[in-house]
Amino acid sequence: MRFDELPAGSQIFVDANIFIYHFSGVSEECSSFLERCEREEIVGFTTTNILLETMHRLMMLEAVTRGLVTPGNIAKKLKGKPEIITSLATYAEQVKKIPAMNINIVPLTQDLCYQALTWQQQYGLMTNDSILLAACQEYKCWNLASNDRAFAGVKEITLWQPADVE
Repeated sequence: MRFDELPAGSQIFVDANIFIYHFSGVSEECSSFLERCEREEIVGFTTTNILLETMHRLMMLEAVTRGLVTPGNIAKKLKGKPEIITSLATYAEQVKKIPAMNINIVPLTQDLCYQALTWQQQYGLMTNDSILLAACQEYKCWNLASNDRAFAGVKEITLWQPADVE
């Protein structure tokens, strides 16, 4: 479903790619969606691990965008050059803006990790994706904003996707 169809007052979990598309300027729809969260028109949630994934991906994106490393095995290249990591700052500023968008950060607990195993086994999802579904289950919030096609077959959720990103 499209973001503009999400009714006001809805609660929704937000995946890392939505934040990435917003901060990188790739998707106006993601930016508008997050503005709705910021205005408290809708209630946004994400998990600690999604916040970390967003931070990691934005850090790598900044390094490539600034020409400090070339695409391909970016994490490995950065690991070998800590001086590059210490020179990066934009990604950190961006990640710190997420709570200011009225996105509630759900803590990662041991129980949530164990609940995620069920989702992994049922749908063959990667760890961060299954933890996100475990959080949806824990908070009884079955709306999920993501452009990850891995969620398309999960019948328990309503998947909300940007239409302006392939």
